[in-house]
Amino acid sequence: MTISGIADLVSALDGLAASSFTMGAEWQAVHEICQAHEGEAPFDWGHAICHRIEGDDWNADYWYRRAGKRRGTGTVAEEWSVMKAELAALR
Repeated sequence: MTISGIADLVSALDGLAASSFTMGAEWQAVHEICQAHEGEAPFDWGHAICHRIEGDDWNADYWYRRAGKRRGTGTVAEEWSVMKAELAALR
C-alpha cells in the first residue's frame, strides 16, 4: 500500500462526497481506485462504500468483510468521516 494510493483514495472519496455520494463519474473513480488495490483493507472498505451507495448490500457486505469492517447504520457521509480519520493516520 502506497501513501500516494491512499492520497488518491482520499481525494476521490472527497470528490464523491462533494457529489453527495451519488452514482456517476466520482463514484466510478473511487470504484476504479479500489479495484486496482483489491486485497488492501482501506481500498476494500472504499469498495464496500461504493456498493453501499449503489444499493447492492450483498456485495457491500462482502467488501466490508474483506476490509475487516461492518456496514454501519449511519449515513455514508458519517462513514466517510470515520474512514477519512482512519486513513489520515496511515499517511
